Amino acid sequence: MNRRILVVAHPSRRTMRGALQIALDTLTALGTEPVTEYTHGESDPVESALVLGGDGTMLHAVAVTHGGDIPLLGVNLGRVGFLAEAEADDVEIAAEALARRTYTVEERRTLELTVTFPDGTTKDGWALNEAAVERAIPHRTLEVEVEVDGSPLSAFGCDGVVVSTATGSTAHAFSAGGPVIWPNVDALLFVPLAAHALFSRPLVVGPDSTFGILVAPTSSTPGTIVCDGARAIDAPLGTRILFRRSAYTVKLARLDNETFTHRLTTKFSLPTKGWRRDLDAATVED
Repeated sequence: MNRRILVVAHPSRRTMRGALQIALDTLTALGTEPVTEYTHGESDPVESALVLGGDGTMLHAVAVTHGGDIPLLGVNLGRVGFLAEAEADDVEIAAEALARRTYTVEERRTLELTVTFPDGTTKDGWALNEAAVERAIPHRTLEVEVEVDGSPLSAFGCDGVVVSTATGSTAHAFSAGGPVIWPNVDALLFVPLAAHALFSRPLVVGPDSTFGILVAPTSSTPGTIVCDGARAIDAPLGTRILFRRSAYTVKLARLDNETFTHRLTTKFSLPTKGWRRDLDAATVED
């Protein structure tokens, strides 16, 4: 059986064509079969995936391979590329790592949600980063009721709310004022979006807790649930969404032992030279 490696590429990046060709040529030269289409459960499965693009492309690849239990290695051809392991100049290195199996695997927890509609029917969803409950009609206020572990917590008007995993804490939730959560912290994060309330701070709960969000029947707009910025579910007035940790994990291929702190400072261009380092250096010189 041929060793097959999936290549997922952003369709419109200007740098994509050259990067894609390098990836395909490298994988072929090392005796693997690169494929660009994926069907879960096919008789000749893929063993891993090389993802060329930004975080959006990585999330697309996660969705495409959902349930396939294969490692994904991202090469950042976008802007931040927080989920990517390599940069644009490292396409060949990344392809070689998959072909030679010289990578390690880091597992990331995902989020699952159950949507219960006013008529009692339900629909399930999931996300690696986050699920946002947003207002469906612009310029209207979304009224929500919030509960934790089945107990009422608060009710307020807002633009929406975000429930995220630790992985997603550096994405939409971070932009909305939420804290960064290290990936080894098994937790769920709740962040209100422009809430009209005195108590509307981000909340962090443990792995066995749940968040419940009710789109209030009195809301001036229905809601829309958006998972990982791509998959949408309508949420009419009276819809209840239950968020909890999923047993399913996403496997990310890693090339080195870079710490999350280093990734954070690099991706966000954080200043790491300050008074403490200068003081330590002066002490050494004395």
